[in-house]
Amino acid sequence: MSSVSIGENIKISLFGESHGLAIGGVIDGLPHGQKVDMEKLDKFMARRKPGSGKYVTQRKERDEIKFLSGIKDFIIMGDPLAVIIENNNIRPEDYKTLAYTPRPSHIDFSAKKKFGEHIDLIGGGHFSARLTAILTAFGGIAKQILESKNILVSAHLDRIREIQDTRHNDIENIQKAVEKSENNRYSIINEENMEKIDKVLQELVKEKDSTGGIVECSVFGLPPGVGNPVFDGLENNIAKMSFAIPGVKGIEFGSGFEGALKLGSENNDNFYIDERKEIKTKTNHAGGIIGGISSGMPINLKVAFKPTPSIGKEQETVNIQTMSNTRIKIKGRHDPCIAIRGVVVVEAIVSLVVLDYLL
Repeated sequence: MSSVSIGENIKISLFGESHGLAIGGVIDGLPHGQKVDMEKLDKFMARRKPGSGKYVTQRKERDEIKFLSGIKDFIIMGDPLAVIIENNNIRPEDYKTLAYTPRPSHIDFSAKKKFGEHIDLIGGGHFSARLTAILTAFGGIAKQILESKNILVSAHLDRIREIQDTRHNDIENIQKAVEKSENNRYSIINEENMEKIDKVLQELVKEKDSTGGIVECSVFGLPPGVGNPVFDGLENNIAKMSFAIPGVKGIEFGSGFEGALKLGSENNDNFYIDERKEIKTKTNHAGGIIGGISSGMPINLKVAFKPTPSIGKEQETVNIQTMSNTRIKIKGRHDPCIAIRGVVVVEAIVSLVVLDYLL
């Protein structure tokens, strides 16, 4: 079982394997008395669900949440909330030939070195992105609680290959943009790019290859003064939780790496007082966080996903039993771009982190 304390209040444990009977988790520290809108939660989960589109993995799972404890009449009671999601479409036979041949850029080799020969690595086992379904369920509940406090967390597919989506900082009507990105198959704001992404993914499937992608996430409505300095800042815990998502290889806040190439006079955010007598900044290069604490501007971050390592092309590896070089072709059902279904998972983990600070 994997466990984490998000911050001071919320603790999460995950269990299960990709092709086991079920995956599940326990979350402790959620505020009691909060009603969970199951229709909204199911819709949130559907954005991550496998088998839901032409160019995502064709492993078809219902991802039906079953509550075991902590909730009654869909109201959070205050004790640990436990859930399971049954695995209904497992195919462990797809992975039998890989027992001694670690897949390039997968956990296989490292996991066996740490845990030994008996670790279950079928479909990634406990290390699989399948377990992000539980994180998504918990994050979907956190997102509803934040919305009751007029705080909105939203993510979209910022970039795939050369296709750049509209960014949050360039939008006046953010609510309209959120509705678009939550209701199309690629979680993008500029729906004129839908066919372009279709063509990219169609070519990847044809070539038995994959690509990475970038997800942008923003938090709107968070007041200034939330967070902590040094070791327990907003950036610290968002980054920690982001790297719990398999395939994430980088994160930046605000202007990030691009800002590192600017002058201070170009990257500084100048203060002003708006018409409502609130203190704001004219730009948001800091991404809404200064010294680990919210500034009152929207929190803005980008998360980089690597290309899906499971591809159909022949690749070089080794046979750890015979200690010889060999080649493999990976079977199974895989996403040509994991960032697409990763959008809602980023939204979920950011919601959990922000909620933790507000409890």
